[in-house]
Amino acid sequence: MVQQVREVMTEDPVVVSSLTSVVVVAQLMRREDIGAVLVVDDDRLRGLVTDQDLVVRVLAEGGSINDRTVADACSAELVAVTPDDDVEQALILMRERAVRRLPVVEGGRPVGVISLGDLSIERNAGSALGDISAAEPNE
Repeated sequence: MVQQVREVMTEDPVVVSSLTSVVVVAQLMRREDIGAVLVVDDDRLRGLVTDQDLVVRVLAEGGSINDRTVADACSAELVAVTPDDDVEQALILMRERAVRRLPVVEGGRPVGVISLGDLSIERNAGSALGDISAAEPNE
């Protein structure tokens, strides 16, 4: 049976505008226990920023981070899927683009995120990756 992205995606993604401070985004990630947020301007997906993006594209450059925004850190060249796409297609895109998360968009607006963790829990919950993905976070 073909499985659709909507069956495994995380709904109601956390979104911020491109002018949001990287400090605010990092605090939001910590509070929500997430590793990525979607960047949206005028209700349209502009990018995706991960915790790794914040480190590599902002912190590693040094200097003050107080005036930096997610526009400085987000991945703008996005590939996305729709809720009606097949999960297999999402996996192929993740593999081809070497990404761990894909925004899920409908009518140009973000409605979710599908991650390797979502897929590992759904596909093989008893595997090591499934166990890690389902585990409570370290504090």
